[in-house]
Amino acid sequence: MGKLSAELKKNEQAVRELVKGCDDILVRPMRLGKQQGIDCFLVYIETAVSNMMLEDSVIGKMLNRLWEMEEEDVAEAIENNSLGVSDTKELPTMEEAMAAMLAGNAVLFVDHFDKAIKIGSKGYPGTGVMKADSEKVLRGSKEAFSESEKVNTALIRKRVRDTTLKVKETPLGKHSNTMTAVVYMEGLAYQPILDNLEKKLDSFEIDGVLDGGVIEHLTADLKYSPFPQYQTTERPDRAAMAVLEGRVAVICDNSPEALLLPATLNTLFQTSDDYYRHFAIVSFLRILRYLGAFLAVSLPGIYVAAVNFHPQLLPTNLLFSLAEARAGVPFPALVEVLLLELSFELLREAGLRMPGPVGNTIGIVGGLIIGQAAVSANIVSPVVVVVVALTALGSFAVPNEEVSEALRLVKYMMLGLCAAFGILGLVFGWILVLVHLAGLKSFGVSYLMPFAGGSVNPGGESRDNILRAPLDKLYRRPLFARRQNRTRMRKKGGWPDGGR
Repeated sequence: MGKLSAELKKNEQAVRELVKGCDDILVRPMRLGKQQGIDCFLVYIETAVSNMMLEDSVIGKMLNRLWEMEEEDVAEAIENNSLGVSDTKELPTMEEAMAAMLAGNAVLFVDHFDKAIKIGSKGYPGTGVMKADSEKVLRGSKEAFSESEKVNTALIRKRVRDTTLKVKETPLGKHSNTMTAVVYMEGLAYQPILDNLEKKLDSFEIDGVLDGGVIEHLTADLKYSPFPQYQTTERPDRAAMAVLEGRVAVICDNSPEALLLPATLNTLFQTSDDYYRHFAIVSFLRILRYLGAFLAVSLPGIYVAAVNFHPQLLPTNLLFSLAEARAGVPFPALVEVLLLELSFELLREAGLRMPGPVGNTIGIVGGLIIGQAAVSANIVSPVVVVVVALTALGSFAVPNEEVSEALRLVKYMMLGLCAAFGILGLVFGWILVLVHLAGLKSFGVSYLMPFAGGSVNPGGESRDNILRAPLDKLYRRPLFARRQNRTRMRKKGGWPDGGR
């Protein structure tokens, strides 16, 4: 491969050699001009460029006009794009021509012309814009990202109609050549963060990047931490909010999710409709989410610690009820909780892998049947069923699925510590978690911002963490944005507090 030749036969021979054995790639010889005296050929993937001769297609319109031209005008029309076709590009090398064809475009080779012409097409088949499934909201857009990088970047630009929104594309994967887009606001995003991201994307070579999760795990700062260092979202409005805050979105082709960076624990507990609803309701719901996270991690351990080490912490009536409920159970409290927790984990995984309606039925009916049968058989006590159910509800209240999964792992660590040391084990476990989170960074930003270091950006995150201030008080961007551009809202006549 290398630079293209002006001789069409050499180019055709090279192309046919490269696509040998690829029955889905078509090489179609043609002749252009009124007298059909100019040889050419078109190479394309059959399913990506179908019905190319239709009048309403870009390729069909271009070729039909070239067929009607005088032969001496064809070369000038191709070289100078006199036809005004918008999505065309000259490709001087065979590598570029093959890359454009494999990206789903048609590539035209013309005799006596030493460049190939990329002609934009509809591209590979894929799902269109759908409704958000995993990040459901009561108010706001119902659109979700698709599996096309071009469509996803367009969905963000639909919401941020400004030329300072930059989209930089780069292919990743030695064989997959997956197009990846980095989306950010020029003047808001910190350049060191962009440089760091670019350095990380260039730091690995892999056969294929088939989903954004591959990028997430190959570029994480601390790969052994269960907590996500990117925020994933399937919602274009959430990604648009992030870039307006000075954050960066990474969009991978074939992946219906965007990666947002930097990520903090505070951002991972927020949802897009937090900014569409009344601040008092939002503050109440955020408190519930953090309470749910605490229950998801601590409740089974607290139960085991209370039964094994600290029965004096329980009211007398509750203690008698608990002793009566556990009278026929042959297992210690730790084994009892582990049996039911692992059963619910199996139900969760089975419900996730089964088809939609069947999966929902397995999750609900299976949980009821197993819980009731286990209590009737005296394998577990009724209190443990309540504890495990509340733990599951707490994990479901966490809006980010990856954080919820991390908390599920931490739960078992807490359970072991509480079984060994009682309440002291719970305290020690939380100290370990907080120390880990305090040392965790996402592209240089502390994971515990603004709970640690919130005074660095007064009026920013301090008014938008567990409690959310009214919208007119959130006139400063978070720490993610450049210092000189952190004001995002201005009020005519000035702010009552002087803009502090």
